[in-house]
Amino acid sequence: MPMKRWTLASAVLALVMAAACASPPESGGEKAREAPTVDSSRRELAEEEPGGIVVDFKDGTSKAEFDAWESEWGVNLEFNSVEGERTGVTIARGVGSVDEVLAHIRQNPAVESAEPLKVYSVPPAEAAVSGLEAPLDELGKDGYTPNDPDYPKQWNLRMIHMPSAWQQSRGKGVVVAVLDTGVAYEDYDDFKQVPDLKGVKFKTGYDFVNDDAHANDDHGHGTHVAGTIAQATNNGQGVAGVAFEATLMPVKVLNHFGAGTSADIAEAIRFAADNGADVINMSLGGGGYSKVMADAVEYARKKGVTVVAAAGNAGRSRVEFPAAYPGSVAVAAVGPNGTRAPYSSYGKELDIAAPGGDKRQGDAGGILQNTIDPRDVSRSVYAAYQGTSMATPHVAAVAALLYAEGASGPDEVEKALYAGAKRVGGQAWTEEYGHGLLDAEASLKALGSGASRWPSLWWALALLALVLLTMRGRERPGYFNILFRPSFLVPLVLATVGVFFARSWFGGASGVAGDVVDAAYLPIPDWQRIIFGRGKLANPLFYSSLIPLLLSFLAIKYRGLRPAIGGLSLGFAGFLAYAAWSNAPALAWMPFSFLAVPWLVINTFICLFIARALLRKESAV
Repeated sequence: MPMKRWTLASAVLALVMAAACASPPESGGEKAREAPTVDSSRRELAEEEPGGIVVDFKDGTSKAEFDAWESEWGVNLEFNSVEGERTGVTIARGVGSVDEVLAHIRQNPAVESAEPLKVYSVPPAEAAVSGLEAPLDELGKDGYTPNDPDYPKQWNLRMIHMPSAWQQSRGKGVVVAVLDTGVAYEDYDDFKQVPDLKGVKFKTGYDFVNDDAHANDDHGHGTHVAGTIAQATNNGQGVAGVAFEATLMPVKVLNHFGAGTSADIAEAIRFAADNGADVINMSLGGGGYSKVMADAVEYARKKGVTVVAAAGNAGRSRVEFPAAYPGSVAVAAVGPNGTRAPYSSYGKELDIAAPGGDKRQGDAGGILQNTIDPRDVSRSVYAAYQGTSMATPHVAAVAALLYAEGASGPDEVEKALYAGAKRVGGQAWTEEYGHGLLDAEASLKALGSGASRWPSLWWALALLALVLLTMRGRERPGYFNILFRPSFLVPLVLATVGVFFARSWFGGASGVAGDVVDAAYLPIPDWQRIIFGRGKLANPLFYSSLIPLLLSFLAIKYRGLRPAIGGLSLGFAGFLAYAAWSNAPALAWMPFSFLAVPWLVINTFICLFIARALLRKESAV
């Protein structure tokens, strides 16, 4: 295959990375093969392409404009792809003094970011396995059971309760972009569609490696990932997929060595977001922080796209990029017994864990899907891989199920994912499992019941009744006077459920108006996501009584504010009480995660005390 924009140096770099820790082929028949892998230590040393830079200009900057600046900078910039005229992403190679050149470029006001060109790759430890036998656990009798003959070998689908989840949603109408090595989705030249993707819906994607419209797979990794998301299911052939009625968008960002650049990935994220993707799956990592990619992830999220990425396979307490960006859902891997796989990275940026396989428990411990043989791209094989790359598409596909059931955006999708996740060790959040182990059925129930939103309001109303009942008769305001007074009720609703119809009515807004809609849609305590960024941990200053307490001082002088601040205080009490009861939040700055619940309970009582004081009616002596 041609490597249109890969120089000899970058091709050699990718080859070294891919071959650094390639394991010998597994025994057990012709399906066994050597999977391209990348040694994590080598990746750390080679995370920048020598002499390569990427410059992201402000949208609308023309080639003529940056051509005029090139002589001053001493570089030859070109648009990274045909998307460059729209995205403003350019690259240069063979730069002599990278740091010096970047220092000059960054001074130009038309430059949004400029940095060394990074290299990302298929994570290590994703070897194929063969000779599979069905795990010893029995097939569930409840729910939808597809007729795919190898479905009994897919322990991973039963672990996340897909038979029950399929009765409610199969992802129909949702577009999932697979940013990877491509997908074997069509018959084109030497490429052939793998049989178990026949009948699956595809949306036009793009090949950012070779700059053409045919995002075909010449590696095998991307097709395997796509199969977990939407393998043709109940077709009497092969295996099943999680969201098998979803639409796949193949986007090739990794070459046949399994490596790709930050420029290609960043442009691909924007491409997917601008062309109808609801979910973006990135089973890739390494390369370190890239502002160009971070901006692309933020761009996609603001467009309403859920971005899901692999935590990495280095087995250490550091989540790799792009999973570590605040706008991404970072996914760790577990084996068939539900414990973290030894290769899976983890850390403070982790969000959730999902089945990724563990070969220590036998060949059947891998994730089985239909893919290609990279030695012959026209040949189809059924292979089992292991890795956080295999865990990630499980989460992306369940996100598709949630969108199909009416989730309005990434915030709502993530709340349902985390509310439905199976807690590990009774902890709300841990560095090894995030919010817990993915559970498709429970997440759909959480979305359908409004578990991430409405219970806070019911708790607030129950606490209101408690407050009124504990007041003496002459101090107690009338129940209906309170409930139907807008100055009291509106702040209570804003603190518990937010302007829940904001995105339905004004979801198309952009710029400042879009930011206002995003903030209004969230309950007031969750405005911390807008102010501090969508980090992995909630800010304890917002998940506390601080805001009602500060505002209560105003009520001392301005008595007319008492109903409003009282309603706000009760709303915060309801929000915090439900958060504590559901064991949901993971709070920043806490030395121990178990302190989160006591913090919430104490602040709930402070909010109740404030509300009671502000709602008390002055009685005549």
